[in-house]
Amino acid sequence: MNQPDTATHESPFKGKTGLTRVWNAFHYSLAGLSAAYRHEDAFRQETWLAVLLIPLALLLPASNIGHILMIGSVLLVLVVELINSAIEAAVDRISLDHHRLSKRAKDIGSAAVLIALVNVVITWGLVLFG
Repeated sequence: MNQPDTATHESPFKGKTGLTRVWNAFHYSLAGLSAAYRHEDAFRQETWLAVLLIPLALLLPASNIGHILMIGSVLLVLVVELINSAIEAAVDRISLDHHRLSKRAKDIGSAAVLIALVNVVITWGLVLFG
């Protein structure tokens, strides 16, 4: 018995391959960044923080590894915020009703962002003063 192609049965968008897939993924990523910047205050604030901190990291006296760690910690905040925003959007899409599991999902996403921000403070502190 022939197995159906699972990729095309999971989603009509999964059938793309090669450069077409890469090109489409790039545009979806840009659309996601744009949507996050337009609709998510926290992402917008953290983006501006990154715009300030990344050049500052390069100007401060640190080793190359120190610069990488400082910049990576800032970029990690953006990544975690994007994931948190996606979780919140998916939960809200399912229902705007108050539910303990919806609250838990949103609170856990928020906690992940907090840990990423604490990571920035610790990383920068250790690189600069450790």
